[in-house]
Amino acid sequence: MKQSLIQLHISVLLAGFTGVLGVLIQLNELPLVWYRMGITFITLLLILIIQKQKLELGFRKIMLLLSIGILIALHWVFFYASIKFANVSIGLVCFAATSLFTALLEPLLNSTPWRKAELLLGILSLLGIYIIFQFDIRYRTGILFGLGSAIIAALFSVLNKKNIATAPPQTIMLFEMGGGFLFLTCLLPAYIVHFPDAKWIPSLTDVFWLLILAWFCTVLAMELMLKALHNVSAFTQNLTLNLEPVYGILLAFLVFHENRYLQNTFYVGMACIALSVGIQMRRIVNGRSY
Repeated sequence: MKQSLIQLHISVLLAGFTGVLGVLIQLNELPLVWYRMGITFITLLLILIIQKQKLELGFRKIMLLLSIGILIALHWVFFYASIKFANVSIGLVCFAATSLFTALLEPLLNSTPWRKAELLLGILSLLGIYIIFQFDIRYRTGILFGLGSAIIAALFSVLNKKNIATAPPQTIMLFEMGGGFLFLTCLLPAYIVHFPDAKWIPSLTDVFWLLILAWFCTVLAMELMLKALHNVSAFTQNLTLNLEPVYGILLAFLVFHENRYLQNTFYVGMACIALSVGIQMRRIVNGRSY
C-alpha cells in the first residue's frame, strides 16, 4: 500500500510539472500540444507493439475515442494559452475548477438529477475565479482561456468515464492521442499562415523539455497512476488528484517566483476554490456524494 501511495503522489507531482514546462518550452500553445500529442502517440504505439498487444476495437468505438482526443487537444491548447497569456498559477487555479464543472455537466449529459450542494460549490468556485478576474485585469485573457480549458476537460472526463471499461487504458489513450494529433495536424498549416510570427519549430532545448513532457508527465504519469489503482481506492485517487494544481503553483513559485507578481485577490480567489474542493471531499467522506 505504501508503494502504491508513493506511485500515486509521484504521478500527480509529474502532472503538476506540465504548467512549468509550458513556460520553459518556447513554442506557441498549438504547436506545443501538437508535439506533445505526437510524441506521446508514437511512444504508446511502440510500447503496445513491443508488448504485442492487439488493438481490437470496433469502428464506432475508435471514432468515439478519436473525437474525445480532439477535446483533449483543445483542452491542452486552451490550458497552455492560459499560461502564455497569464502565468502558471492563473492557469492552474482555473484548472482546479474542472471537477466542479464536471459536476455541472454530468447531469446534462447523463440525464441524472441536479445536486443542489454541488451547484452551490460550483458557484463558490466560479466566485473565486471571478474575484481574480475582476480585480486583476492583467490576466483576464488568460483566465478566459483557463475557464475554457476547464470546461472542455470536464466534458471529456464525463465522456471518458463512460468508455474507460471498454478497452485497456493504454489503448484508449493511444487512440485519443492519435485523434488529437491528427486534428492539430489539420489545423497547424492554417495556424502558421494566420500567425506567421508564432514559433513552431523547436530548439534543442525545446525538444528536451518536450520529451520530458511527453515521456514523464504523460506516459509515465499514466503508468504510475494505473499501477497505484490496483491497491488504492477511487476516493484516494480523486483526493490526491486535487493536489495537482497545488503542486503546480508551488513549483511555479519556486522556479519562476510568480508569487512576487500576484495580488492579494489571487489568494482570496484561490481560497474560495480550495474551500469548494475541500467541502466536496468532506461530502464524499460522509457519503453524501461520490
